[in-house]
Amino acid sequence: MSIFSRFTDIVNANLNSLLDKAEDPQKMVRLIIQEMEDTLVEVRSNSARTLAEKKELARHLGQIEREAQDWQSKAELALSKDREDLARSALLEKKKLQETMDSVQREIDRVDEHVDRLSEEIGQLQEKLSDAKARQKSILMRQRTVSSRLSVKSKLDSGKVDEALQKFDRYEAKIDGIEAQVDAYDLGKKTLADEFKALENDAKVEDELAALKAKVNEAKGKQSNDA
Repeated sequence: MSIFSRFTDIVNANLNSLLDKAEDPQKMVRLIIQEMEDTLVEVRSNSARTLAEKKELARHLGQIEREAQDWQSKAELALSKDREDLARSALLEKKKLQETMDSVQREIDRVDEHVDRLSEEIGQLQEKLSDAKARQKSILMRQRTVSSRLSVKSKLDSGKVDEALQKFDRYEAKIDGIEAQVDAYDLGKKTLADEFKALENDAKVEDELAALKAKVNEAKGKQSNDA
């Protein structure tokens, strides 16, 4: 199992738990980053142990190679002394060591392949962790914004705003009533402007009356002349 599949299982389990509890999204974001950081630390630790084991295998391989070379030297010595039987036995021991060397080398190759994959996955996890941290601030800002919008929407939908406006309407009606009472107290009281306006109106009436009399007298005069 790769570190990503394992990490995904851990995060999904924790996220499902948070969702069941209706936890704050900020906690969910922090949890994801924390899980990624913890996974990265654990994988790096495992990688370090694997590299240490590889060094131990390499040391063991070097020791076996030296032993095989020693048996090779012994076989050459035996042949130089005309001891073909000893040379054959020495080569058999060398063959056994060579088989062990091949087995250890295959194990080292598998470890190298595993370390290479692990290093690649660590790099990918580091990249995703950096991306998550960069996006964390934006996500939290969006969460605060949508929470504010939700608060406004809930207040609008609750009718509190309409109730407040109705209170304003009632206050305005009361003020209108008070203003009407004030205007009522002023009824019948002539101001200086009212008196001057009355004089102007009287003058206009007198002028119209004089003009009307002149017109009537003129008409009567014409009638008398005609008679």
